[in-house]
Amino acid sequence: MNFPMHFSRRRVLSAAALLPLAARAQASYPSKPIRMIIPFAAGGATDVLGRDLGQAMTQSLGQSFVVENMGGGAGVPALNTVARAAPDGHTVMFCASGNITAQPLLSKNRVDILSQVAPVGMVASAPHVLVVNGNGPFKSVADLIAYAKAHPGELNFASAGVGGLAHLGTELFARTAGIKVTHIPYKGAAQVNTDLMSGQIQAIFGTMPSFIGLISRGAIRAVGITAPSKASPLKGLPLISQTVPGFTYSTWNAIFAPARTPAASIAKLYEAMQIAARNPTLAHRFDEQGVDIALASPEELRNLVRKESVIWDKVIKDARIELN
Repeated sequence: MNFPMHFSRRRVLSAAALLPLAARAQASYPSKPIRMIIPFAAGGATDVLGRDLGQAMTQSLGQSFVVENMGGGAGVPALNTVARAAPDGHTVMFCASGNITAQPLLSKNRVDILSQVAPVGMVASAPHVLVVNGNGPFKSVADLIAYAKAHPGELNFASAGVGGLAHLGTELFARTAGIKVTHIPYKGAAQVNTDLMSGQIQAIFGTMPSFIGLISRGAIRAVGITAPSKASPLKGLPLISQTVPGFTYSTWNAIFAPARTPAASIAKLYEAMQIAARNPTLAHRFDEQGVDIALASPEELRNLVRKESVIWDKVIKDARIELN
């Protein structure tokens, strides 16, 4: 009868002896600068947000973020780099939602992305803006739809690449509105804007930072947004769902770490993200970019990835989208 009590006491003593070691391990993280992989070129919207967030998180973590831009390859090189990194919390990826919820679905050899990377937390959310030529005939979403119905397939929507969220958003818009449009993929945003201003293409979805300068000059016109937002640059823009009921989506930004990163390290990163989100300077910087502060815990982010992956998977299959 005494053996179970003796055995239980030994286990308690052993666990107690390990507590200082675990506490020291958690307290020592991070022990060096954190490598932040961004799957876009320097200067883009995600890059700007990631650098601002890293700087704000540095204040509570006591270690800086070293940003490494890894654009191209539909984000796959960046994902692979993070997935293969040591799972010690010193390599993370700051990405846009499409990198996680859409691009992996286009791979010929599909894998469960959440078996490769671990959610740390979401920090921001923003709608896409639908923009048209500033001197063109389209003044509203209704104008675009009316033209597309009268001229099936003649309305050209551009995107910065096949399978990106702007492309998928275009396909979702066309199907929800019951119209046929032509998708014109580009290899970058700069040429897209040039051709939009010249009238070679008629419309494009994208985030406000890509368009804000051209909108202010009247070179292009914003006719609607894909989801509600409190961000200053988006005030006054109508929801597209007012014209196309049921049409909505957002892009969001989050941090992911290699799978098997210790839960304590992830928790510390998310705590630093929460502290950064309360920083008025960071909130102002995000607002300037047309982005809302929107926090989601690791588990909430995991569920969001699962939910949105189902939505985009259907769009990809319905539109028969494939990467060349």
